[in-house]
Amino acid sequence: MTPPALTDARARAEEHLRALVGPREGHSDARLRDDQWSAISALVEDKRRALVVQRTGWGKSAVYFVATLLLREAGAGPTVIVSPLLALMRNQIEAARRAGIRAVTINSTNVEDWAAIQDSVNAGEVDVLLVSPERLNNPGFRDAVLPQLAATCGLLVVDEAHCISDWGHDFRPDYRRIRTLLDDLPAGIPVLATTATANARVTADVAEQLGGDTLVLRGSLDRETLRLGVVRLKTPEQRLAWLADHLAEQPGSGIVYCLTVAATQEIADYLRSRGHHVAAYSGRTEAGERETLEQDLAAGRIKALVATSALGMGFDAPLGFVVNVGAPSSPVAYYQQIGRAGRGITGDASVVLLPGVEDRDIWAYFASLAFPREEQVRRTLDALAEAGRPLSTPALETYVDLSRTRLETMLKVLDVDGAVRRVRGGWEATGQPWTYDAERYARVAEAREREQAAMLGYLATTGCRMRYLRDQLDDPTLAGEGDCGRCDNCGGLSLPAAVSEAAVQEAGARLARPGVPLEPRKMWPQALATLGVDLKGKIADGAEEGRAVARLTDLGRGQALRELFRSDDGPVPVPLVRAVVEVLQEWRPSVDAIVAVESVSRPVLVRDLAEGLSRYLHLPVVATFAVEDDSVLPGQGATNSAQRVAAVSRRFALRGEIPPGARVLLVDDRVVTGWTLTVAATALRRAGAAAAYPLVLATDA
Repeated sequence: MTPPALTDARARAEEHLRALVGPREGHSDARLRDDQWSAISALVEDKRRALVVQRTGWGKSAVYFVATLLLREAGAGPTVIVSPLLALMRNQIEAARRAGIRAVTINSTNVEDWAAIQDSVNAGEVDVLLVSPERLNNPGFRDAVLPQLAATCGLLVVDEAHCISDWGHDFRPDYRRIRTLLDDLPAGIPVLATTATANARVTADVAEQLGGDTLVLRGSLDRETLRLGVVRLKTPEQRLAWLADHLAEQPGSGIVYCLTVAATQEIADYLRSRGHHVAAYSGRTEAGERETLEQDLAAGRIKALVATSALGMGFDAPLGFVVNVGAPSSPVAYYQQIGRAGRGITGDASVVLLPGVEDRDIWAYFASLAFPREEQVRRTLDALAEAGRPLSTPALETYVDLSRTRLETMLKVLDVDGAVRRVRGGWEATGQPWTYDAERYARVAEAREREQAAMLGYLATTGCRMRYLRDQLDDPTLAGEGDCGRCDNCGGLSLPAAVSEAAVQEAGARLARPGVPLEPRKMWPQALATLGVDLKGKIADGAEEGRAVARLTDLGRGQALRELFRSDDGPVPVPLVRAVVEVLQEWRPSVDAIVAVESVSRPVLVRDLAEGLSRYLHLPVVATFAVEDDSVLPGQGATNSAQRVAAVSRRFALRGEIPPGARVLLVDDRVVTGWTLTVAATALRRAGAAAAYPLVLATDA
């Protein structure tokens, strides 16, 4: 028999639940699920740590908001929620306010409000403080704010907790800082971690980090409102045509997910041209615009956002469909994305996957951003130790050949491991010993490969698709259950594969539109003097805006370019010759001479491109940006701006005479970083050219 005190506590908790969901949603008689109450009771009554792994829409946020209200009534301090995305924070704040919970956020977009927010927290005027994981290692926040929060908070919540684990599909180094925060909490402060996308291995890893006495609650991952299907089409044109023909048939508003930022822009532009009310959304979308777009989607004012995974975890809106143009690299990541659909709607939601042959190339690119090799890590640690002072990330780029993103990620991992420390002014070495865990990194890489194979298995399966996904997530309730009855393989969803010829032709014309603008570099990397290069500040004599035929990741000509750069060296293929001509006809740069960047790996391709342009434009090839130092390897420093500028400056020199005042067409095969063309353009300008206009076949960006 349930003790009266617990019965009263649950009744009070359910009063808070009804305030949270609101009568407008028809939940005036809402009751807590048993697992919801188990988690709340563990937090409020027992002050325990709990990990809740439940499907999207189950009500994980209700657990921490109801627990917050009960704890605050008992005199506890504010709840601190670590939340990974601004879109998710905005949803959480809105939900909290519906229940009368005073919620605020500290993140990178409201730095000017931090002091006032902290004053409100100190005054007891805040019930919930949401912080982004990046704030946990901001020196000012970590040293001045975090200790006080740890000492006074009444509940710590780690949302999207799979990000803690490097086995998870969306591991984030900043989340590992939570381990330190957990260690700093006073005894008796409850902790709740939540996620919808954790298989057994990730669940065990997160529970271990929370502590041995952690209560783990895992439920069914079935999503009864989702109807899953796959439509296999051979070409990018057909996939875009399918969207144009069938987007209006999808119920309500929804999300069209893409694998790259370029694809979001390309597809949104095409769909708008076909009369669909859509917008592009990615990590590059300005913060204010993001919020407006999220509100428009939630209110049904637009049919779809064409988005990357930046519109992902926890975005809560009544969406009727999710379409993926391109497959994510794992069933777990796919389950995360399709979880945006089917919440708060009447009827079922449509979930459609349009896989492409280029998906695996994109997976391979993201896999290449894994943890760096040991020698690169050691070089970074040595540079910090030898400096004897903090070094900024740009300064460190002059010592180690890593991109800014990979270097930052590596430093965050080293920070959590205790080998470096982030301070004002950059990073410093701690002097603590550090071991390169090659075995673990290899196991993670192998796990990623297995996940990719499992995603291909999802595409090929003739069995129940929801059952397949649940099995990949180690759903503990799956045994003994039947198939979903809702997916295309179960007969519950029929997806047309036909596309109109008119839509295919228009999609083909859209994808074949000539040219991608190449924005010139504006500033030289910092600290080049460290590498013996006398360049700094604003680039006053660089390149003009140039053109690439296409991006390597483009849906149209991208595939032909990827095949070109996988094949042996040879002349420019005829279809790409036509594409170059189309780019020139649309662009029409005013030039009177040609200069080619010498290529060791593809000399025939670049020479053929330059000579063909010379014949077509009736202009002379007057010079070559030629290889002068063979000891500098092709591509050396390509992942780091400072290293790349230094390498290009040593490797190349201008060979030939530049007519005074000439406007030069600067020709190369491919842009990776843009620094070769920038240094070449500077050399041309210093040799007397009036301008340099880059023209390349492909750009990686």
